[in-house]
Order: sequence, then C-alpha cells, then structure tokens
Amino acid sequence: MFSNLSFSNLAAITTTPAGLRCLAPLCRKDADKKNGSDKNGGEEEIQLWIAPKLETTAKELKLSYKIYDSSLGDFLKYNWKRYEGFVCCLASGAVVRLIAPLLTDKSSDPAVIVVDPLSQFAISLCGGHQGGGDRLTQHISPLLGAQPVLTGAANALNLPAIDTLGETFGWEKGTGDWLKVSSALSQLLPVQVIQEAGSELWQSHLPNDHPFQFGFPEFEDRHDIPTLQARIWISPIQRNFASDSALPKVQWHPRVLWVGIGCERNADRDLIEYAIEKACRETHLAISAIAGVATLDLKSDEPGLLSLTQAKNWPLKCFAPECLKEISVPTPSETVKAAVGTPSVAEAAAIVAAGNAPNCLKVKKKIVKKEGLKGAVTVAIAQSSAEYIGRTGKLFLVGTGPGSLNQITPAAKAAISSADVVIGYALYVELIRPLLRAGQIVEALPITQERQRAERAIELANWGLTVAVISSGDCGIYGMAGLVLEQLQANGWNGKTPGVRVFPGVSALQSAASKVGAPLMHDFCAISLSDLLTPWPVIQKRLRAAAEGDFIVALYNPKSKTRTHQIVFARDTLLQHRSAETPVALAKSLYRSDEQITLTTLGDMFEHPIDMLTTVIIGNSNSRTYAGWFITPRGYLGDL
Repeated sequence: MFSNLSFSNLAAITTTPAGLRCLAPLCRKDADKKNGSDKNGGEEEIQLWIAPKLETTAKELKLSYKIYDSSLGDFLKYNWKRYEGFVCCLASGAVVRLIAPLLTDKSSDPAVIVVDPLSQFAISLCGGHQGGGDRLTQHISPLLGAQPVLTGAANALNLPAIDTLGETFGWEKGTGDWLKVSSALSQLLPVQVIQEAGSELWQSHLPNDHPFQFGFPEFEDRHDIPTLQARIWISPIQRNFASDSALPKVQWHPRVLWVGIGCERNADRDLIEYAIEKACRETHLAISAIAGVATLDLKSDEPGLLSLTQAKNWPLKCFAPECLKEISVPTPSETVKAAVGTPSVAEAAAIVAAGNAPNCLKVKKKIVKKEGLKGAVTVAIAQSSAEYIGRTGKLFLVGTGPGSLNQITPAAKAAISSADVVIGYALYVELIRPLLRAGQIVEALPITQERQRAERAIELANWGLTVAVISSGDCGIYGMAGLVLEQLQANGWNGKTPGVRVFPGVSALQSAASKVGAPLMHDFCAISLSDLLTPWPVIQKRLRAAAEGDFIVALYNPKSKTRTHQIVFARDTLLQHRSAETPVALAKSLYRSDEQITLTTLGDMFEHPIDMLTTVIIGNSNSRTYAGWFITPRGYLGDL
C-alpha cells in the first residue's frame, strides 16, 4: 500500500474507538497476504499502535495492532526515529504539543499526518516535502474518504518542491541553500535550472506559468530576461558554493556514474573505497552521483568489493571477459589480457555498465595503492545517459469508472495520486485531473495509440518508475490491462519485475444498468462491435450465439461514422429470437455533465442517436419495463 511512496516503516496512532474505525482501512491485513500470495495486491500495511483499553475494539474490527504501555509522549519519543511517518487520529493541538520537543530538522524529521475521527480531513502537519508527508497524505486520503490538506507553497502553485524535485528519478540531494531557493520558487521569482545530466521529463510537465529558466537565457537576451534570484544545478559534478553568494544555489546529483573496478585478490575494502573517493575528488565528481560499480565476473566474489557495494547500496555489475574485450578503451593492457582474457577491466566495465555511449568514459583508469592497506586497485568512471533510479518499477492498471470522480474506487484514486507517471487517453486524463499532484509526469496520448501507451508504460516501469495506466470503466474489460499484460508476455516478463497491480473500476455496462434499473439480473454477455481487432465473422458468430442463448447483451463500440452496418446486423439477429418490444437502454457519457440516457425497444432503437460512446443494453425474452424502469426478472417470483 505504501511501498510505491518510498515508505517502508509507518505507524498509525489513536486513543479512541472512533479513531480506530477511522484508521481501519489502513490497518487491515490484505486478503492476498492472508492467503499466502501477494499477486495483484499483496501490500505492506501500516503498523497500528493502540492503548490497552482499545484492544477489544481492535479485535472486533479485525485490525492488526500492537499495544503501547507507556504514555503517548514517551511512545513517540522512543519511536520518533524508528518510523518514517506517523498517521495520527488525534486532536491536531495534541499532536503539535506531543511532537514539538522532538522536531529537529526537516531533512530528517518523519512525516506526521493528522486525521479527524470522521475522516473528513487528512492534514500534512510535518515533513510535507522531504519527509514525504504531502505524498503520504494524498495517498491515504482517498482510502479514508478524506480531503487532503496540504499547506506548502509549492502545492498551491502546482510546482514540484525544490527539495524533493529529484526523488522520483533517484537523484541524490546535494549541498546548497535549500531554504532560500525554495523561498524564491514560492514567490514565483526567476529560478535558473542548469541540468547537465539526468532525465528532463520533469521539465515537460510544468505549468505554463512556471518561473524556471533553463540553461543560460541571460546570455541570449539580457534585456528581456528578468534578473535571476536562485539557481539549481542538476549534475554529477560536485560544486562548492560560497556561503556569502548573493545568488542562492542548490545541487541535485543524478546517479549516472558507473565506477569500473579492477583489483588484486583480497584487496582491502578501505582501499577500494579510498580509490573511488580519490578518483571522484580529483575530477570534481560527486560520490552521491555514483549509480553502481562494474567489474569482471571473476571478481563477483571479491570480499572487499562485495562489502563496499552492499554498505553503499550500490548495484554490482559483473561482465565476462568476452564482453569486455570487445570494448575500445584508451589504455588497454596486454598484461591484463594475458591474466584475465581482456585487455581492460576497469575502463571496459565502466563503459559497458554506462551503456557504451560515445565519449562516456569520464575518468581514465587510475592505479591506486595506499600505505597500510592491502592490495592495488584500478578505477575508471563512465557516465550513463540515463540515471539509475534504484527502485523496482511498478505498473498500476487502473479502471477509472464512467467518468465521475465519485465513481472511482478509493484504491484506484490512491494508485493514481501516488504514481510517478500517469498515462492514458487524453480525454480520460482530463476527467481525473483533480487527482493529479504537482510534479507528476502525465502523458496523454490519442485514442488510437493504445499499443504506444502500453509500451511507454512498460519502458518507464522497467526503468524503475511507478506508472499508472488508466482506462475508463474497468481496465480489464476492453481496457488497457489486457494489452499491457500481453505486451509484458511478449517481452519475456518474469511475472515479478516490474510489479503489476490491477485496480478494478465500474464498467460501462454496470454504469448503464445502474441508470435504468436492473437489466442485468440474469445471464448476460458483452460484445464489442468494433472489427478493428476482431474479425467481423467472429463477431457475427458471437451475436448469433447470444441471441439463440437468450442472453442479455451489452454492446460496446456499437457504431462509428464509417462503421454503421454492424449494429443493424446485431439488432436483426436478436429480433429473430426475441420480441421487438424487448427493452433496450442507450447510455452515453454517464455520470458526466453531458449524460444521455434513453430507454427504448429493440424495434425502435434506431430512432435514437447511437455512436462509439454509447453503451447499448438489450434485454432477454423476459425483460420488461415498468414505471420507467428496465427490469430483468431473476426468477425469485417464479415468473420465468
């Protein structure tokens, strides 16, 4: 539930039965976990802490909980650094008094969210940006049915916060005057962005009136460019900023550097670390810009190398000599070739890990030794065109229902708001825009580009992003879920990476049925009349079978400007097996401002407009209308 927000350790606290009921949606164990499976929904749940007096109520609500046996103040003091965030169903004043003595620095304080017992509001109280409180608030609010309350200036401006700008892409936050740069942004003052590395996707999804100036516009036309008030560097270079500078600056470091390592057997870990730090320091590269380490496969069990990469959380890529010997390097060695089968280890491994792009080698090999440390280390550094995000990507396949926000499930809303990227047909994106948050990457594609949407979503998820692919209605009924899964299968997906979750939605046939009564009370089927992907003879066969079987029939994509005969064939086929008085519902743009609903008959249905956006429900031989309602008997009253 919370892993896609980069939270792995969250606590919920309340002192009242009403608070327990409020927090229950966050603290119940997931059904799939109980069944020993996490496919399609096994998630981490938040840890609920309660006073002993609430244990009976917690058991009645079937909540997972732990009991604290101290005062609430002592509990928070002891656990303040143990949890990344706290969701408190308590009076906001009480929470403020409890946490005030514990607050130290916004860069390290946990997120604190306050929810009222009626679940009307969820307030991001503390750690909104760097603590992730704003994103956590936006995620839990739909699950609780609450209105998120975010008071940070960047949210009101629909701009990404400076101090969390690079988190989506795994960038590391560097030094600088973050407070002054953030203040300049909140006042919409001109902020220069000089981006030398990392994804520029974030730039393409800013509001039109953003205050960022990219590159060096002051050198293009000094008279038309307002005076810069702050600067953001996005680069693998480590810059030192003067503390008395009139222009406040900050720096983000995308993880684009791959360090190639060759070393003597059993070289000290400290020597390997020293060699990497020395190479970075001498070339002004940031240690925090390191994506990972690459070497020869013979070194895959090197103790010092394994210890260092594990401690630094750096991935270790190991390559066979057959791969490395094909790489052109500036300083090959015949001695190395004779020993391990490739003329280069450090340089070649760094280049391969970085994608073997032209001129990607930034630091030629350096041989490093140090008195008192065992062994010798060769180090080289290459720069990748794409940063290493460091997370396992996820695909959220989301059904958004008929079009009204009120008809989207809480889980689907939470998935959309928490995703790094939202991809969908442009019209459907507009319908869910109120759920989107500042800084999200939103890619709206035309209606005919379903495959492109699937491929793009998979590409971004494989990179490490969490991507929500939205479909109207239910994503698994003529929606994007099937296409994405098919494309994953074609790509040789292992079923685990990227992770996939499917969020159901209210389908078009359900929405249409809800507006006219109870037409689907007996066996029914859905048939799309579009022959774009299904041969027309196959559709004809299914229509005949549905007519003969006396199924209630829901028709999708019934008619377009150029495709008009299919709906005629469907009507005529059904008339062979049921009366012309059979009820028919025509529904379009349901739960939207331009909603259209018509209740007619099989014989008269063509007297009313039908197009691609119309859902048609045709009753069976027992369906009827009564007092303006469409009813299909189930048989309880014996009238079948």
